[in-house]
Amino acid sequence: MAGWRDTGHELEVAFVPTHIADDAGLLDLLKDTDIVVAMRERTPLRAGLIARLPRLELIVTTGMQNASIDMDAGPMVCGTPSLTSPTAELTWALITGLMRNVPAEAASLRAGTWQSPGAGLGEGLEGSTLAILGLGRLGSRVAAIGRAFGMQVIAWSQNLTEETARAHGVERVSKAELFRRADVLSIHLRLSGRTESLVGEPELRSMKPTARLINTSRAGIVDQAALLQALHRGGIAGAGLDVFDAEPLPAGHPLLSAPNTLLTPHLGYVTRQNYEVFYGGAVEAITGYLNGAPVRVLASGTRAAHG
Repeated sequence: MAGWRDTGHELEVAFVPTHIADDAGLLDLLKDTDIVVAMRERTPLRAGLIARLPRLELIVTTGMQNASIDMDAGPMVCGTPSLTSPTAELTWALITGLMRNVPAEAASLRAGTWQSPGAGLGEGLEGSTLAILGLGRLGSRVAAIGRAFGMQVIAWSQNLTEETARAHGVERVSKAELFRRADVLSIHLRLSGRTESLVGEPELRSMKPTARLINTSRAGIVDQAALLQALHRGGIAGAGLDVFDAEPLPAGHPLLSAPNTLLTPHLGYVTRQNYEVFYGGAVEAITGYLNGAPVRVLASGTRAAHG
């Protein structure tokens, strides 16, 4: 995916394909490491751990933000470019998969039960209402695809203006109206103090029982207990989820047995094209740092720069 040995510096490069969930394991892995490249937010790098890694000078995160890294813990932190298209595309895979019952129908075809009464009866998108929670760079792209499907697109967020909504051909509505009118609700907000558990029991209860919820943003924006209750009582017709409160999602997690769900293991950003952008940007950031000209600096760091 990238020229890891083309930096002009002699580097020993190691790739870690497995998830390490505990600080003890990370400490053992990274104790002799000078530079860490972190794939998104799956592995927290907190101040307590970083303090025990005195050799660590540089952290490169894929993308330009990472809530799992303590930015002021000592090392310089740099980011990389990223693509919007992969997550938008997966959002629509979840929407169309849910609306047309694709996983169940594919399984029924293999099992020879596809001709059963009621089999294959899905819901169309044209003429239905797509509700966008967060009309930013990603949400606006998802909205444009919804319009191409012939959907009526509405949106709300704390900072959304009439001018921005009109520029994207979207109707700006109140928060209450967004949930009440949604046939498909798609979440595209950053997780923060303002958005944590923003979609809770009152919001889910106000939705149509025929509505679907899609979350390719962050699990914490949705109250997970309230979502499970809504799914089990039929308060909504289904949920397409790419993000979870624990990742990788552990065996036995209640979402795995929840009805009417389409679950993917945080694949929103996982395409060859995006990995090439991520890792090419990581090599560029490492090269810049080693040459004394860092790029895309997210935190300047307090440890001595590479000499």
